[in-house]
Amino acid sequence: MIGLLQRVSQASVSVQGQIIAEIDQGLMVLIGVEHNDTQAQADRLVERIIRYRIFADSQDKMNLSLLDVHGSLLLVPQFTLPADTRKGLRPSFTPAATPTKGAELFDYLVKQASESVEKVASGQFGANMQVALVNDGPVTFWLQT
Repeated sequence: MIGLLQRVSQASVSVQGQIIAEIDQGLMVLIGVEHNDTQAQADRLVERIIRYRIFADSQDKMNLSLLDVHGSLLLVPQFTLPADTRKGLRPSFTPAATPTKGAELFDYLVKQASESVEKVASGQFGANMQVALVNDGPVTFWLQT
């Protein structure tokens, strides 16, 4: 399971011109589910996302987590994230989970995150989404479990 974290001052997801999710300060995370992923990997990814220390402390060092700053979390399913891009000029989506499994694990991940983070918003699995964000820094990290 893959999480592409972006520290944001704001972010939103729209579907068909309507905003379906938005947050202020926090993390916007693109989530890629691979075919061999399990709930245990989703649990580990959630734990890393919410505890990853990428917010500045009083000395301006990346030393605080999403939980420490009481930030919001926007989780966005991203089918293309697990693509194999090592060869050729067209990505292979063989590593990605089936839509059924991907949706199941994404929903599970959102539920698990909601148990620890006060504000969790999410994109819509399988929808054509427009994602808007203001990356703060920019700060972006790739986490994989």
